[in-house]
Amino acid sequence: MPKPKTAAPEKRLTDVELELMTILWSLGGGSVADIIAQLPTARPLAYTSVSTIVRILESKGFVAARRQGRGHIYSPLITRSEYEARAVKDVVNRVFQGVPVAMVRQLFETVRMTDEDVRELRTLVERIENQK
Repeated sequence: MPKPKTAAPEKRLTDVELELMTILWSLGGGSVADIIAQLPTARPLAYTSVSTIVRILESKGFVAARRQGRGHIYSPLITRSEYEARAVKDVVNRVFQGVPVAMVRQLFETVRMTDEDVRELRTLVERIENQK
C-alpha cells in the first residue's frame, strides 16, 4: 500500500481550498456530497467543482481519499491546528521579516480585542514565561 502523502510545509491553501478543508475538519471527513451539503446556501458550487478542488487537496497532500461505493471519502491528513501554525509561521516570515513581535504589535494595533481576549492573552504570556 503506498505511503500517504503529507502536505509540504510550503504549500498554502487557496481561499476555496481552505473553505473546503474547514468543512472536512468539522466533519472529520466526508464525500463530495457531504461537503456540498455543508456549504452555505449563498455559496453554490457545482459537484464537479468541489470534486476537482478536493482532488487538488489530495494531490497537495492535505487529504487522503478512500474508495466507498462509486465515490470517495476524503479525510484530512493535517489538523486545523497544524495548518494554522504553518500559516502563522508563513505570515511571520513573509510579511513580518521573521519578527513575531511585529505581527503581534500589528494585531494589537489593528484588531479590536475584548477584555476577555486581553485576559486570555495575558494568561498565555504568563504560561510562556513560566515555561522558560
